[in-house]
Amino acid sequence: MPSTNEPGPGLRLVQTTDSVGDGAFPPLLTAFHDLDEYVALPRMSGLVLSPDGSRLVTQVATLNHDATKVHTALWEVYPTRARPARRLTRSAQGESGAAFTPDGDLLFTSSRPNADAADDADKGSDQPALWVLPAGGGEARIVATCPGGVRGVRTAHSSPAVVFATDMLPSAKDGAHDETLRKLRKDTKVNAILHDGYPVRYWDHDLGPDSPHLLGWHFEARDDLARSVEVAGLSIEHLKVRDLAPEPGHALREAEYDFSPDGSFVVSTWRLPQAKGAYRTALVLLDIDTQQRTVLVDDPDADLGSPAISPDGTAVVYVRESVSTPDQAPRRTLHLLPLGTQTGTAAPRQLVAGWDRWATGAQWLPDGSGLLVTADQDGRAPVFAIDLATDTIEQLTHDDSAYSDLQVAPDASVVYALRSSYLAPAHPVRVQLTAVENRPRGTVTVLRAPAPPPTLPGMLTEVRTTVGEGDEATEVRGWLALPDGSGPEDPAPLLLWIHGGPLGSWNTWSWRWNPWLMVAQGYAVLLPDPALSTGYGQDFVQRGWGRWGAEPYTDLMAITDATVAREDIDETRTAAMGGSFGGYMANWVAGQTDRFQAVVTHASLWALDQFGPTTDASFYWAREMTAEMAERYSPHRNVGEIRTPMLVVHGDKDYRVPIGEGLRLWYELLAASQLAADDEGRTPHRFLYFPDENHWILTPQHAKVWYQVVNGFLAEHVLGAGTPTLPETLG
Repeated sequence: MPSTNEPGPGLRLVQTTDSVGDGAFPPLLTAFHDLDEYVALPRMSGLVLSPDGSRLVTQVATLNHDATKVHTALWEVYPTRARPARRLTRSAQGESGAAFTPDGDLLFTSSRPNADAADDADKGSDQPALWVLPAGGGEARIVATCPGGVRGVRTAHSSPAVVFATDMLPSAKDGAHDETLRKLRKDTKVNAILHDGYPVRYWDHDLGPDSPHLLGWHFEARDDLARSVEVAGLSIEHLKVRDLAPEPGHALREAEYDFSPDGSFVVSTWRLPQAKGAYRTALVLLDIDTQQRTVLVDDPDADLGSPAISPDGTAVVYVRESVSTPDQAPRRTLHLLPLGTQTGTAAPRQLVAGWDRWATGAQWLPDGSGLLVTADQDGRAPVFAIDLATDTIEQLTHDDSAYSDLQVAPDASVVYALRSSYLAPAHPVRVQLTAVENRPRGTVTVLRAPAPPPTLPGMLTEVRTTVGEGDEATEVRGWLALPDGSGPEDPAPLLLWIHGGPLGSWNTWSWRWNPWLMVAQGYAVLLPDPALSTGYGQDFVQRGWGRWGAEPYTDLMAITDATVAREDIDETRTAAMGGSFGGYMANWVAGQTDRFQAVVTHASLWALDQFGPTTDASFYWAREMTAEMAERYSPHRNVGEIRTPMLVVHGDKDYRVPIGEGLRLWYELLAASQLAADDEGRTPHRFLYFPDENHWILTPQHAKVWYQVVNGFLAEHVLGAGTPTLPETLG
């Protein structure tokens, strides 16, 4: 396919624009022009449907009173659009983890104070507890507390039972003993951890000494639940709670699990230790009453996850991800395992084996005849329907959006979901599953959200180009966000923004990596999907596997060439930016070409031989990264070729890409790049360091500083704006 050199049809989402007296339009100022307004925008996540299909609940994150923290509240969205969304909870600590009981009561987790506690010491905790908001109205009341907190709440669809996760110290015999041990460690100021396995830390926190447990609890009816919450200072010791897997060790860490509709068992992932510090995940069945653990599937060549139990409890679907090697990329496939009376004896079967996509978010149809899934596809993530009888798949949605959090109505007439794209952040929608009047199957209806979508400062289009020739020809595509007013007479400077992963796609709204903030500054932002990106088939992933600096790089340069050839792009003013694996690619780009005026690299991999053994899951990278690959494609080997000013950004709590990568990159830029520091220590490179942030910069005021510094750096080197004015908060 030839390069797309002409502007395509633009897409945009605008609420209102008022004209002025002479018929002209004033400059459209949006929340993306003001970082204070941007960080204050409400942000939706998660969606749960009540068993009778009458209530939808989501959570909305907003700023606290002084704009220094984010907290979440639960909101109800009406499936029929009959009324506007309404707020259900309100506290300074926030609420999350919503789940409905069969009677329609709403469970959630929160560390808000317990007003019913008899002792002031019991009124509040920094650990979330389990709460209930009665369906019939009234105040939320506490249900259960655990010393290690409550999270991951799951309820049975047709039985009064609940399962949740908590953490317990390894020698704790029960909840009371766990609390005693925690108090001892706190009082003696001991925080030492003695590890007996790997990994020892994850993302931004140390692992241990406690480990995850799954707890199950049966309650007889709503009246029994109501009586239980009358007990002040209630803890799990007051309830008939069972530890579903006593002494689990590390097996339930980061567990993914589902609860059977009748409340009798859980299907969960189970970590199995392997040689050289590695682990893989199997699927097990945990019986609520007997606490018996049964291995369902143990595949030595794969990790298993995302279990979803059928409505009648006789089958489970799950995702199988093959264990990668240096030469072979992982392959994700969807499988179905019958449960039956001889649990775990039936052989699983792969579903829609000819479908070359990676399924996510599987949800059963109520009669068990099929599944709904989502999957990355061509820069989108549509909803698909799988017919189990015919083993066929049908794409239901056909817009430019990514769907998630599928919730199927009890009568299977519609599915509710969160929909997002680069035109709008996550918002609730209803997708027609059965044709009704003038609404055919797949029709999407937007529901009344807690907050309207923000007005955008520009237009969205696509760029496609072809790399290679003949049988080797491959299409590479990406989104292009253009500022209002850009055109042949006023071409926009270009910012190439490279996604992380590396297995991922620019296909959904991101609050952390938001192109519209840069569009508001006048840049056209290119969001490409090079080799290794998902949504284009297994071969597209395989093209870049173990070859990070080869096809992924040449794809990026090819689509950049196609973009700067447009008349509305100024090819003389360009920059490149990326985070995580995108930061790796930004570093690699800087050492391969000087075509860009500036490079921003966030949480980036710099020396691959150093990164591999120090990241939080070294064994995973060892599967892909041979010593030869690490040597050939490590950006640090090209530091002497870097002649582009670079802004390095890193957080000290980043355990995925440890701070050593950023520190070494910064030193070597100053010591060995073409723009190394002079005798007086001057250099155009900059290092923005966050002592308390992790892989992402999450706190609101730090996010502001991030964009302020990035904007200033790009303006100085791309727009020629001179030395930037730094934020006052940097001192």
